[in-house]
Amino acid sequence: MKGLLLKDWYMTKKYFRYYLLVAIGFLFLSLVSKGNLFFIFYPCFLCGMIPVNLLGYDERSRFTEYVGTFPYTKTQIVSAKYLIGLFAQIAMLTVTGIAQGVKKSITHEFVLKEFLVLMMLLLIMAAITSSLTLPFIFKYGVEKGRMAYYVMTGFVCAGSIIFTKLLLGGNQVEIKLNAILPLVCLVCVGIYLLSWYLSIVFYKKREI
Repeated sequence: MKGLLLKDWYMTKKYFRYYLLVAIGFLFLSLVSKGNLFFIFYPCFLCGMIPVNLLGYDERSRFTEYVGTFPYTKTQIVSAKYLIGLFAQIAMLTVTGIAQGVKKSITHEFVLKEFLVLMMLLLIMAAITSSLTLPFIFKYGVEKGRMAYYVMTGFVCAGSIIFTKLLLGGNQVEIKLNAILPLVCLVCVGIYLLSWYLSIVFYKKREI
């Protein structure tokens, strides 16, 4: 599977360099804006869509058919996409966390509890965007499964608005939100693993 990961890494560097520029732009906007979580969430959403776009390139170049000549199982093919997305998400979460932590420290607004809430929200958003999209792509293909991409775009926008209002809506709401966030994070991790499993099952049944 190392070869699959290297192939996807080389394709990511070649075709998704502009993602890095967009992510840097949104990261800068998140540092200068106040209270708008969309600027923080969107880079994680972009990273979650990298596997989807890699699958699109694979289909257009007929790699999905050509890969059958290699000694890779369908489980490995699916896992490579999930792993490359996971690596990208972890990297973006780390960079975003450091940037937000430095910003809060400079402005003397750093509160550990609020910082942990933000990071858990980012983890939830990162896990959900990939989890709900990839099974449809592996089952129906990129073109037929593209609707899931648009649904997730709307989810990110709606989630940003909802979470922003909740976090700025008063201490009572914030305390309740903090109480359930760790549980929600665990559920989202479970959904991600379930999504991984379902994608493998769907892809094994799909005729290429």
